[in-house]
Amino acid sequence: MKTDDIEAIERATVAAVAPRAVEETDDRWLLPFDNGTVGRAKTAVPLRHEAPAARLVERIEGRYLAQGLPAAFRVADAPCFDALQEALMQSGYQRRKPTFTQVGTLRALLALSSDAPAEVDGAPDAGWASVFLGEGLDPVDGASRVKALSRATGTLFGSVREDGRTVAAGAMALSHGWASVHGMRTEQSARGRGLAGRVMAGLAQAALQRGFERVFLQVEAGNAPALALYRRAGFTPAWAYAYWTPASAR
Repeated sequence: MKTDDIEAIERATVAAVAPRAVEETDDRWLLPFDNGTVGRAKTAVPLRHEAPAARLVERIEGRYLAQGLPAAFRVADAPCFDALQEALMQSGYQRRKPTFTQVGTLRALLALSSDAPAEVDGAPDAGWASVFLGEGLDPVDGASRVKALSRATGTLFGSVREDGRTVAAGAMALSHGWASVHGMRTEQSARGRGLAGRVMAGLAQAALQRGFERVFLQVEAGNAPALALYRRAGFTPAWAYAYWTPASAR
Protein backbone atom coordinates (compact mmCIF):
# COMPACT_ATOMS: atom_id res chain seq x y z
CA MET A 1 0.00 0.00 0.00
CA LYS A 2 1.18 3.52 -0.79
CA THR A 3 2.76 5.50 2.02
CA ASP A 4 0.23 8.32 1.66
CA ASP A 5 -2.66 5.86 2.00
CA ILE A 6 -1.19 4.33 5.15
CA GLU A 7 -0.91 7.78 6.69
CA ALA A 8 -4.43 8.76 5.63
CA ILE A 9 -5.89 5.55 7.08
CA GLU A 10 -4.12 5.98 10.41
CA ARG A 11 -5.19 9.62 10.69
CA ALA A 12 -8.76 8.66 9.80
CA THR A 13 -8.69 5.82 12.35
CA VAL A 14 -7.78 8.14 15.21
CA ALA A 15 -10.25 10.81 14.07
CA ALA A 16 -13.08 8.26 14.06
CA VAL A 17 -12.67 7.47 17.78
CA ALA A 18 -12.15 11.10 18.83
CA PRO A 19 -9.63 10.84 21.69
CA ARG A 20 -9.63 13.72 24.16
CA ALA A 21 -6.26 14.93 22.84
CA VAL A 22 -3.79 14.04 20.08
CA GLU A 23 -0.15 14.94 19.56
CA GLU A 24 2.12 14.28 16.58
CA THR A 25 5.86 13.73 16.94
CA ASP A 26 8.51 15.11 14.61
CA ASP A 27 9.19 11.58 13.38
CA ARG A 28 5.57 11.04 12.26
CA TRP A 29 3.97 9.14 15.11
CA LEU A 30 0.43 9.98 16.20
CA LEU A 31 -0.16 9.96 19.96
CA PRO A 32 -3.86 9.85 20.93
CA PHE A 33 -4.66 10.30 24.62
CA ASP A 34 -7.86 8.97 26.17
CA ASN A 35 -9.17 7.29 29.32
CA GLY A 36 -11.74 5.00 27.69
CA THR A 37 -11.56 1.37 26.64
CA VAL A 38 -11.09 1.90 22.88
CA GLY A 39 -7.54 0.83 22.06
CA ARG A 40 -7.24 2.95 18.91
CA ALA A 41 -8.01 6.06 20.96
CA LYS A 42 -5.11 5.60 23.37
CA THR A 43 -2.23 3.89 21.56
CA ALA A 44 0.68 5.50 19.75
CA VAL A 45 0.74 4.61 16.05
CA PRO A 46 3.27 5.28 13.26
CA LEU A 47 2.03 7.21 10.23
CA ARG A 48 4.66 5.54 8.07
CA HIS A 49 5.87 1.95 7.93
CA GLU A 50 9.56 2.68 8.40
CA ALA A 51 12.09 1.93 11.11
CA PRO A 52 11.65 4.34 14.03
CA ALA A 53 14.31 6.63 15.42
CA ALA A 54 16.38 5.72 18.47
CA ARG A 55 14.83 5.90 21.94
CA LEU A 56 11.33 6.10 20.50
CA VAL A 57 9.76 4.01 23.28
CA GLU A 58 11.30 6.15 26.00
CA ARG A 59 10.20 9.39 24.34
CA ILE A 60 6.63 8.25 23.79
CA GLU A 61 6.42 6.91 27.35
CA GLY A 62 7.35 10.40 28.51
CA ARG A 63 4.55 12.03 26.51
CA TYR A 64 1.95 9.62 27.90
CA LEU A 65 3.28 10.08 31.43
CA ALA A 66 2.82 13.83 31.01
CA GLN A 67 -0.85 13.13 30.24
CA GLY A 68 -1.22 10.89 33.29
CA LEU A 69 -1.63 7.78 31.13
CA PRO A 70 0.31 4.55 30.58
CA ALA A 71 1.99 4.33 27.19
CA ALA A 72 0.74 1.78 24.68
CA PHE A 73 1.57 1.14 21.03
CA ARG A 74 -0.24 -0.06 17.91
CA VAL A 75 2.43 -1.49 15.61
CA ALA A 76 2.17 -3.12 12.19
CA ASP A 77 3.61 -6.60 11.65
CA ALA A 78 6.25 -5.38 9.20
CA PRO A 79 10.00 -6.14 9.09
CA CYS A 80 10.82 -2.46 9.65
CA PHE A 81 9.27 -2.75 13.13
CA ASP A 82 11.03 -5.97 14.21
CA ALA A 83 13.56 -4.11 16.34
CA LEU A 84 10.84 -1.94 17.88
CA GLN A 85 8.76 -4.97 18.83
CA GLU A 86 11.81 -6.59 20.40
CA ALA A 87 12.48 -3.38 22.36
CA LEU A 88 8.87 -3.28 23.56
CA MET A 89 9.10 -6.90 24.70
CA GLN A 90 12.32 -6.18 26.56
CA SER A 91 10.63 -3.19 28.24
CA GLY A 92 7.83 -5.36 29.61
CA TYR A 93 5.13 -4.78 27.02
CA GLN A 94 2.95 -7.64 25.82
CA ARG A 95 1.56 -8.19 22.32
CA ARG A 96 -2.24 -8.35 22.36
CA LYS A 97 -5.22 -8.42 20.00
CA PRO A 98 -3.71 -9.18 16.59
CA THR A 99 -5.84 -7.26 14.09
CA PHE A 100 -6.16 -6.85 10.34
CA THR A 101 -6.55 -3.57 8.50
CA GLN A 102 -8.61 -4.32 5.39
CA VAL A 103 -9.56 -2.16 2.42
CA GLY A 104 -12.35 -2.31 -0.12
CA THR A 105 -14.80 -0.26 -2.17
CA LEU A 106 -18.10 1.18 -1.04
CA ARG A 107 -19.85 -0.05 -4.18
CA ALA A 108 -19.08 -3.65 -3.26
CA LEU A 109 -20.83 -3.15 0.09
CA LEU A 110 -24.11 -2.34 -1.65
CA ALA A 111 -24.47 -5.98 -2.68
CA LEU A 112 -24.21 -7.34 0.86
CA SER A 113 -27.97 -7.50 1.33
CA SER A 114 -30.98 -7.83 -0.94
CA ASP A 115 -33.20 -6.46 1.82
CA ALA A 116 -33.73 -2.78 2.49
CA PRO A 117 -30.55 -1.07 3.62
CA ALA A 118 -30.28 0.32 7.14
CA GLU A 119 -31.53 3.79 7.97
CA VAL A 120 -28.69 6.30 8.24
CA ASP A 121 -28.57 9.37 10.48
CA GLY A 122 -26.04 12.10 11.08
CA ALA A 123 -26.16 11.60 14.85
CA PRO A 124 -26.76 8.58 17.07
CA ASP A 125 -30.00 8.14 18.97
CA ALA A 126 -30.78 6.18 22.12
CA GLY A 127 -31.80 3.11 20.13
CA TRP A 128 -28.49 3.06 18.26
CA ALA A 129 -26.58 3.33 21.54
CA SER A 130 -28.67 0.60 23.18
CA VAL A 131 -27.31 -2.08 20.83
CA PHE A 132 -23.85 -1.62 22.39
CA LEU A 133 -25.25 -2.23 25.87
CA GLY A 134 -27.31 -5.33 25.20
CA GLU A 135 -27.18 -8.88 26.49
CA GLY A 136 -23.79 -10.60 26.19
CA LEU A 137 -21.80 -7.37 25.80
CA ASP A 138 -19.49 -5.59 28.24
CA PRO A 139 -21.51 -2.53 29.34
CA VAL A 140 -18.44 -0.50 30.31
CA ASP A 141 -16.74 -1.11 26.98
CA GLY A 142 -20.01 -0.52 25.14
CA ALA A 143 -20.58 2.82 26.82
CA SER A 144 -17.01 3.87 26.04
CA ARG A 145 -17.40 3.00 22.36
CA VAL A 146 -20.71 4.83 22.11
CA LYS A 147 -19.10 7.92 23.64
CA ALA A 148 -16.06 7.79 21.35
CA LEU A 149 -18.00 7.27 18.12
CA SER A 150 -20.67 9.80 19.05
CA ARG A 151 -18.28 12.68 19.64
CA ALA A 152 -16.40 12.24 16.35
CA THR A 153 -17.19 14.64 13.52
CA GLY A 154 -18.08 13.48 10.00
CA THR A 155 -19.58 10.16 11.09
CA LEU A 156 -22.74 8.44 9.85
CA PHE A 157 -24.81 6.13 12.05
CA GLY A 158 -26.67 3.15 10.59
CA SER A 159 -29.58 1.41 12.31
CA VAL A 160 -31.89 -1.49 11.51
CA ARG A 161 -35.14 -0.97 13.38
CA GLU A 162 -37.92 -3.51 13.91
CA ASP A 163 -41.18 -2.72 15.70
CA GLY A 164 -39.71 0.52 17.01
CA ARG A 165 -36.59 -1.15 18.42
CA THR A 166 -33.03 -0.95 17.06
CA VAL A 167 -31.63 -4.47 16.55
CA ALA A 168 -28.44 -3.75 14.58
CA ALA A 169 -26.14 -0.75 14.37
CA GLY A 170 -22.86 0.49 12.99
CA ALA A 171 -20.98 3.67 12.16
CA MET A 172 -19.04 4.95 9.18
CA ALA A 173 -16.55 7.78 9.57
CA LEU A 174 -15.67 9.97 6.59
CA SER A 175 -12.29 11.69 6.64
CA HIS A 176 -8.91 11.94 4.91
CA GLY A 177 -10.36 10.61 1.65
CA TRP A 178 -11.60 7.35 3.17
CA ALA A 179 -14.78 5.94 4.62
CA SER A 180 -14.23 3.60 7.55
CA VAL A 181 -16.47 1.07 9.29
CA HIS A 182 -16.69 1.07 13.09
CA GLY A 183 -18.78 -0.34 15.90
CA MET A 184 -20.70 -3.04 14.05
CA ARG A 185 -23.14 -4.60 16.54
CA THR A 186 -26.22 -6.83 16.28
CA GLU A 187 -28.54 -7.63 19.16
CA GLN A 188 -27.92 -11.18 20.35
CA SER A 189 -31.45 -12.41 19.55
CA ALA A 190 -31.25 -11.05 15.99
CA ARG A 191 -27.92 -12.50 14.89
CA GLY A 192 -27.59 -14.77 11.87
CA ARG A 193 -30.17 -12.87 9.81
CA GLY A 194 -27.83 -10.74 7.70
CA LEU A 195 -28.56 -7.50 9.53
CA ALA A 196 -24.90 -6.45 9.55
CA GLY A 197 -25.00 -6.54 5.75
CA ARG A 198 -27.98 -4.19 5.77
CA VAL A 199 -26.13 -1.80 8.08
CA MET A 200 -23.05 -1.75 5.87
CA ALA A 201 -25.09 -1.37 2.69
CA GLY A 202 -26.97 1.60 4.10
CA LEU A 203 -23.82 3.30 5.31
CA ALA A 204 -22.07 2.66 1.98
CA GLN A 205 -24.97 4.17 0.04
CA ALA A 206 -24.84 7.32 2.18
CA ALA A 207 -21.05 7.63 1.86
CA LEU A 208 -21.18 7.22 -1.93
CA GLN A 209 -23.71 10.05 -2.08
CA ARG A 210 -21.13 12.21 -0.29
CA GLY A 211 -18.44 11.48 -2.88
CA PHE A 212 -16.44 8.74 -1.14
CA GLU A 213 -15.36 5.56 -2.94
CA ARG A 214 -12.79 3.76 -0.77
CA VAL A 215 -13.42 2.13 2.58
CA PHE A 216 -11.33 0.46 5.26
CA LEU A 217 -11.92 -1.28 8.56
CA GLN A 218 -10.06 -3.06 11.33
CA VAL A 219 -11.08 -6.53 12.46
CA GLU A 220 -9.56 -8.74 15.13
CA ALA A 221 -7.86 -11.83 13.72
CA GLY A 222 -9.99 -14.15 15.85
CA ASN A 223 -13.36 -12.74 14.80
CA ALA A 224 -14.29 -15.43 12.26
CA PRO A 225 -17.91 -14.29 11.57
CA ALA A 226 -16.80 -10.71 10.85
CA LEU A 227 -13.92 -11.88 8.66
CA ALA A 228 -16.34 -13.99 6.61
CA LEU A 229 -18.72 -11.05 6.18
CA TYR A 230 -15.95 -8.70 5.12
CA ARG A 231 -14.61 -11.27 2.68
CA ARG A 232 -18.03 -11.40 1.03
CA ALA A 233 -17.96 -7.61 0.89
CA GLY A 234 -14.73 -7.69 -1.13
CA PHE A 235 -12.36 -6.46 1.56
CA THR A 236 -8.72 -7.46 1.16
CA PRO A 237 -5.87 -7.31 3.71
CA ALA A 238 -3.69 -4.20 3.75
CA TRP A 239 -1.58 -4.99 6.82
CA ALA A 240 -1.80 -6.66 10.20
CA TYR A 241 -0.97 -5.07 13.53
CA ALA A 242 -1.13 -5.74 17.25
CA TYR A 243 -1.43 -3.70 20.42
CA TRP A 244 1.57 -3.54 22.71
CA THR A 245 0.51 -2.71 26.26
CA PRO A 246 2.14 -2.93 29.68
CA ALA A 247 2.04 -6.42 31.15
CA SER A 248 -0.13 -5.12 34.00
CA ALA A 249 -2.81 -3.80 31.63
CA ARG A 250 -6.10 -5.66 31.31
